[in-house]
Amino acid sequence: MTTSLLLIYGLPGLFVLSFLAATILPLGSEAGVVLLCLEGLDPLHVFWVASVGNTLAAGVNYLVGRWGARLWRQRCPGPPSTARRRAHRRIRRWGAPVLFFAWLPVIGDPLTVAAGGLQIPLGRFFAWVALGKMARYALVIQSALIASGG
Repeated sequence: MTTSLLLIYGLPGLFVLSFLAATILPLGSEAGVVLLCLEGLDPLHVFWVASVGNTLAAGVNYLVGRWGARLWRQRCPGPPSTARRRAHRRIRRWGAPVLFFAWLPVIGDPLTVAAGGLQIPLGRFFAWVALGKMARYALVIQSALIASGG
């Protein structure tokens, strides 16, 4: 069903899929990226649409972390979740460059939320997140094109 919807809506559908994939929803956008490239859409357009959608959603996660940190501490006193503690530790230890790995499953979303909670400057946040997400999509697209003989 997702495949047919993606083929109907093309790049706007990919934007939505890429955006939602960078939230807590259990979605991935890589298959959609490959599908649209193999269907003949311009790989550069696919690359930019997926990268922008995925990066903007990470920005929403950042805002959730930034705005939610204070509210969370007020309403839910007590120890933070294991994933949140781990994400905070990683960011404190390695700084903003760890956000390059925001595309990774399981740890990526908590990293972006933790970055907001730790108030990482937005410029550094978006630079590292975008770089990682763009590298991932470039690799996915290049691999798909090589595998298809294109």
